[in-house]
Order: sequence, then structure tokens, then C-alpha cells
Amino acid sequence: MVILLRKRDLLFSCLFCCFFLGMAAVLWRGNAIPAFNVRDDSPVTVVIDPGHGGEDGGAVSPGGVAEGQINLAVSLRVSDLLRFMGQRTRLTRTEDVTICDEGLDTMRQRKISDLKNRVKVVEETENAVLLSIHQNSLPSSPVTHGAQVFWNRREGAEALAESVQAALNAAVNAGNDKLPRQIPDTIYLMKNITAPGVLVECGFLSNVPETERLQDPAYQLRLAAAITAGCLNAGGVENESGVQE
Repeated sequence: MVILLRKRDLLFSCLFCCFFLGMAAVLWRGNAIPAFNVRDDSPVTVVIDPGHGGEDGGAVSPGGVAEGQINLAVSLRVSDLLRFMGQRTRLTRTEDVTICDEGLDTMRQRKISDLKNRVKVVEETENAVLLSIHQNSLPSSPVTHGAQVFWNRREGAEALAESVQAALNAAVNAGNDKLPRQIPDTIYLMKNITAPGVLVECGFLSNVPETERLQDPAYQLRLAAAITAGCLNAGGVENESGVQE
């Protein structure tokens, strides 16, 4: 017997299986912890920020692969998975663009405007939690690899970072576990928001094999599933129905 599946059905099935397989590595431990104090009248909105974009490509691999498009691809998958689980999300950008004001002459002006607009998106979102997606680079050590999470100085951010890091260690960092770290105050976006925020460096573009993986849609989905599982396992993200995950 031959069973014919439409491409859309097959994609959904793969997405469903990969998501729950990625979550299983973390959720089976049963150690969910409260990460946020959620107001009863306003469920958390996870603001997902694909770093860089457009003319600001961010970190670039030795082969010329810029992080901006990878950040967007992973972020869109995270948003889809969180929404699938009933979680409210908002993206700072949905296309490969710089989100700056119009009419600015220099790259520096556009970059500053871009960062300020990202802060504005977070600050105007009630009961927001920021999840910023980036790629790392360390040309001086091309063997360095793996995903690492950083947290800002807001209540709940450290607990969320620990949960997401545990998920990433289980899903993509096998034998290369990393610890979450507090983000430096030099990072404009994380310093200037009042919401709890974490920054996920998904991998190193200075590492050639990891750069190849980061461009693979299946690996991007694996990263997204782990990040989603970490968010849900943090225990304080409430969906739109009012049910705490």
C-alpha cells in the first residue's frame, strides 16, 4: 500500500515530531520553576527579537554567511512553536530588514535608530518577556562551538536563561554543556528595557561545521524546539487562555 502525503501535511508532521522530541529532552526532568510573576489580567507576551537584519548583517562567517537571516529563520520557528502551544508572541521583525526610521543618512544613525525601535517594541508590549536570537563569532578560536544564553538584570531573567540553557545543552550541546551568564551592560537592548530578557547565541559562525549546521532548516527547527521547551519549562509563561504552562 502506498500512502501519498501532501507536502504541507508532511511538513506539519515533521514539525510536530521534531518539536516534541526536542522538548522531551528537557521536560522529562520535571523540574519546572517559576520564572516570572504574571499578572492575572495580562498574560505574558514573548517578544522575539531576531538580531540585526537587512544591511546590518551582524556577525559573518569566514565564508560570508551573515547572522541576520539565520536569526530570523530561528526566530520565526520559535514564534510558530510557542503559538502552537498557546503562547502569545510578538516579533520585532518578520523580514530581513533593518527596523530603523526613514531618512537617515549614515549606517551609524540607522543602527542607533534600529536599536531604539527594538527597545520601543518591548517597552510598549504589556507584560513582555524578551527573547533575542543571535549568532556568535570568535575568529581567534575557530573550534569553539555551541549555544549559550545570557540574561539581563531584571527579575525572572536568570531563571528563564537557566531553563533555556538546560534545554539547549540537552538538544544541541551534547558533551559541550555551557552555563548561562549575565549579559554585559554594554548591550544596548538588554540594558534599556524594563522587561526580563534573555539573549540566545545559537552557535559560532567562526566555526565552519557549526555554520553549516546553522544554515540547515532541520537544525534551525531543533534549536527552536529547544528554546521553546526551555521557555515553557521555566514555568512562568502563561498562554492566552490563562493556563500557566
